[in-house]
Amino acid sequence: MSDTGSLSKAAPPGEHLRQRTSRTGTVHSASVHIVDTQLGVLKAEATRRVWGPKSKILLYIGIALVAYVYSLDGTTTYLYQAQATSAFQQHSSLATVAVATAIILAVTKPIAAKLSDVLGRAEAYSLAVLFYVVGYIVVASCNSIGTYAGGIVIYTFGNAAIQILQQIVIGDMTTLRWRGLVSSLVSVPFFINAFVAGNIAANIVTGAGWRWGYGMFAIIIPAATAPIIFTLFWGQSKAKKLGVLANAYHGEEQAIVAENKLPLLTRVYNFAIDVDLAGLVLFTIGWALVLLPLTIVNRGQQKWSSGDIIAMLTLGPLILIGFGVFEAKVAPKPVFPLRFFRNVTVLACALIGFFDFISFYLQFTYQYSFIYITHSGWSLVDQNYFAYTQTLSLTFFGILAGAIQFSTRRVRWLLIVGLIIRLVAVGAMIKTKGAHGSTFGLVFTQIIQGAGGGIAAVTAQVAAQGSVPHQEMAAVTAMVLLFAEIGGAIGTAIAGAIWKNVMPVQLGERLSPFLNQTAIDGIYGSITTAVTYADQPEIYNGVIESYDFVMTRLLIASTVIAVLPVLCAWFVKDIHLGDTQNAVEVDTDSVDSLPVKTRDVSGVTIN
Repeated sequence: MSDTGSLSKAAPPGEHLRQRTSRTGTVHSASVHIVDTQLGVLKAEATRRVWGPKSKILLYIGIALVAYVYSLDGTTTYLYQAQATSAFQQHSSLATVAVATAIILAVTKPIAAKLSDVLGRAEAYSLAVLFYVVGYIVVASCNSIGTYAGGIVIYTFGNAAIQILQQIVIGDMTTLRWRGLVSSLVSVPFFINAFVAGNIAANIVTGAGWRWGYGMFAIIIPAATAPIIFTLFWGQSKAKKLGVLANAYHGEEQAIVAENKLPLLTRVYNFAIDVDLAGLVLFTIGWALVLLPLTIVNRGQQKWSSGDIIAMLTLGPLILIGFGVFEAKVAPKPVFPLRFFRNVTVLACALIGFFDFISFYLQFTYQYSFIYITHSGWSLVDQNYFAYTQTLSLTFFGILAGAIQFSTRRVRWLLIVGLIIRLVAVGAMIKTKGAHGSTFGLVFTQIIQGAGGGIAAVTAQVAAQGSVPHQEMAAVTAMVLLFAEIGGAIGTAIAGAIWKNVMPVQLGERLSPFLNQTAIDGIYGSITTAVTYADQPEIYNGVIESYDFVMTRLLIASTVIAVLPVLCAWFVKDIHLGDTQNAVEVDTDSVDSLPVKTRDVSGVTIN
């Protein structure tokens, strides 16, 4: 029996107890836990069965192109934000835009995953590109800060959707044995862009201007995604012509034709049920009300005692509780079925990402500020290289983890090792990130922490995807990524709260004999102001000691939290990474040969 839940006579919505017939025609009398497969997943499965070597090559070329363009976008366009907002004399609005994008990044992934299950991967990809392009066109042509912010919001929806759809398509088209390696390879472009993005952005700002910096991606991204979208649509068309897709429907094709003849409002209602529109609305509003206070307070726009903040932090969790009840008791096709939370492996992987991101952002949020103050002798280039060190390490060791998974066909031990490495590295930073830590110690701990994080991230995602049937792979991927996003927001908020409550006190105690309160407030509010005192040792040493004191507290908290992912990892099932889409849909011959809606996902082998 797998951890997908025990069999019951009264199966939850979307699950059935059926007999299964093997390819030899023998009927096996056994109750099996069945999950209905939606149209988008049927299309993906049918497409996979008709592809040849050329179409697969074209698909992977498309994935590589999107990976590079996506990376280039992420490493350049954020550099234009200050230019764009300053053009409208609204530089302070950066915080507001950041709040909106943080919320959208979190809630978009489940929405995109659900649409890909209902409509199809090609259709969802097309919608994502549309939002991406329209958003950047609006940004590039904006004439006010409001229009700029609106364009960024539209773009962010497409950006987040493309991010998760990349992983969903890779999950569709790869076996468990290959998945970790292929999914990690999409990060390879960062090795290039980490070193060239700054020069590209600088040339654009001084040349064509920030508008072109955004606008060029409205041209580039459709070209880059064309091979993926074309190949997916072509595969669906070929599957339909060959009858593979119709066979997957198992007689549902007539029902689909009948559906298309229904009145428009009826079809709209049925579509809303398929995508769980009510659940998505509750989910989006609930998480928005939880994340908004965290980001607002962290940026110093309001205090925790504010009535608005208290109201949002009260209403948000209540709506999320309502969302959980709705998904468990009411929704016919829920975004996150209750069985996800009964699946020990899925829940453990989600919590690993959640706690790992809390731990990471506790020590990362003010890392740049800390380095800027304590190592003011470093050049701007040195500081940027240091900022990229952990990400480069994470990328390299993520690929290495994928290769190890391919070789060993196991995940659990690798996940535990990766998280222990990360824990040790975070703890070591308490010493190396001291005010007088060596450059070697600083860089080495960043590399080690990135190594553990890269191993853990790739392995946890593969473990979660492999523990559910194909129909639920997209939703589980979204769930794991969502928990990580929420953890990041909470970690950032906690770091901000510690910094705001402790740093002013520390600066005051050390600097009050030398400076008045106005000057001390200036040092607290600006790292560039703080470094102007570098030629006054009695003052600057007090600044360094204050930063050292606060960073040490953040690192201690980060280390304590980093223990929790290690504990969660012990509950992850040690699934076998075979040549199948997942580890729970079992057949005597091949998963791909099974009738789509009659698969054993209980983990019970039926002979």
